[in-house]
Formats: sequence, structure tokens, C-alpha cells
Amino acid sequence: MELASARQVAAVPFYMAQAAECGLFEHAFREQLPLLIKGPTGCGKTRFVEHMAARLGRPLITVSCHDDLSAADLVGRHLIGDGDTVWCDGPLTRAVRQGAICYLDEVVEARKDTTVVLHPLADDRRVLPIERTGEMLQAAPGFMLVISYNPGYQNLLKSLKPSTRQRFVALNFGYPVAEVEQRILEAEAEAPPQLAATLVRLAQALRRLTDHDLEETVSTRLLVVAARLVRSGLPLATACQAAIVDALTDDAETAAALTELTSAVIGG
Repeated sequence: MELASARQVAAVPFYMAQAAECGLFEHAFREQLPLLIKGPTGCGKTRFVEHMAARLGRPLITVSCHDDLSAADLVGRHLIGDGDTVWCDGPLTRAVRQGAICYLDEVVEARKDTTVVLHPLADDRRVLPIERTGEMLQAAPGFMLVISYNPGYQNLLKSLKPSTRQRFVALNFGYPVAEVEQRILEAEAEAPPQLAATLVRLAQALRRLTDHDLEETVSTRLLVVAARLVRSGLPLATACQAAIVDALTDDAETAAALTELTSAVIGG
């Protein structure tokens, strides 16, 4: 099973800044400080990290965290091959050795033992103890630890301990303001200005809803998907139903209410 994606990006991926987040990232990188990014699903956290890694000329290793992800998955393990036992670095260890940016997406989804591994990397020591090999690995120049999570999903079982959180520079993300979000749709989905403006109005209307039990509201990512479907020839109402309404809920009554609101906004 592929645990992480690693790449050196030649071109800088498109990203439109919302505030001073790019400058903060650069300062944290220069000062060898780890970064914590908090924000809802689909607001641009991963794209931001990809953009900054390319902008700084650093390789990026991304790990999508999940319930079964353990410290051994990040650090590495002994594997048996050709009748011999060999050590295989995990993605975190590879990033430490290479001086890459390691991005742990939705870190609170991983097992609790992973945070213990991160602590010595997230303070002035910048070391990774590899218990199974007895190695104390010093982070190479250029290494940076970046983690993210969605505060909307936080609960007592899935949250960062203060001892972990206080090791990181924190950056709060939200959905872009209307003008920025429209420009994102025009650039990412090649959406005509009128279509982009309509989808942004729809997003703002859906985000104002408070009387429906939605786990999350419409993300910029979903708007990009809807715009791409429309640009490929799908009717706007159909694209919004498939990419937004049906992606947000499985509840029939809630879906009907969202569909009604969508029709009112787009005129379909």
C-alpha cells in the first residue's frame, strides 16, 4: 500500500493568497520552525503546501493520515526480502534524511503514538529517534514539518494535545472571500466570470445555512468540480446537484432543501 506521495515540483502550482500566509510559511521555513495549518475540508490547505514547497524549491512528501496510520508507518520498519531482513525508511524518515518538506494531512486521524515521534522533530532538537535501528537522525537542512487538521471534526478522542500543538507555529485557514474565490474558479476551472460568480453566490448562500445538520458546508474544491462539469457541457443545475448537493449529504430531506436553495440562486 502506498502511504505517501513524494515529488519535486518543477512549476509552482497555482495558489491565490488570502492574507499573509505565504510570508508566514517562508519565515517559519527560514527559522526551521514546524507549521500547523487548521481549516475546513477543501479550503486549499494541501494546495498551499504544494505551492510553498515548489516556491521554496524543496521536495515535498505528503502523507494522508488515517485511523490505522502508526508511528512505524511514518518512521519505517524491517522488511524481509531475498531471504534477508532489511530496514525500509518510512516517509517521515525519508523527508528528514533528504531535507524535504513533510506534510501530514489530517494528522489527528492517525494513531496517538505518531505524535510522540513528532515531538523531537518539532522543537530545537530537530532529531528523529529510530528505536529499531538505534539511530538518532538529525534533520537535514531544508527539512520542515507541516501538519494539518480540521477543527470542525475535533472531539475528545481526536484532538492535538497542548504539548504537541504548542510546538508549532499555527496558521488558520478559512474559505476565501467572494472575490478571491471567484478568481480561483476562473483560474482552476477556466470558468467564465459569470459562471464563477454564480457558483460563489451559491456557496455563500449554502454557507449561511444553520438549520440543516451538515457535517461540512460547500468547499472551494466542490465549486471547482462543479465549474469543470459545466465547462465540459453539463447543465449548471445538474452539475450543482452532482458536485455539491449530493456530495454534501445523504439525507433526502436535507438534499431537497439544498436543491431548492440551489435552484433559487442559479435560477434553474
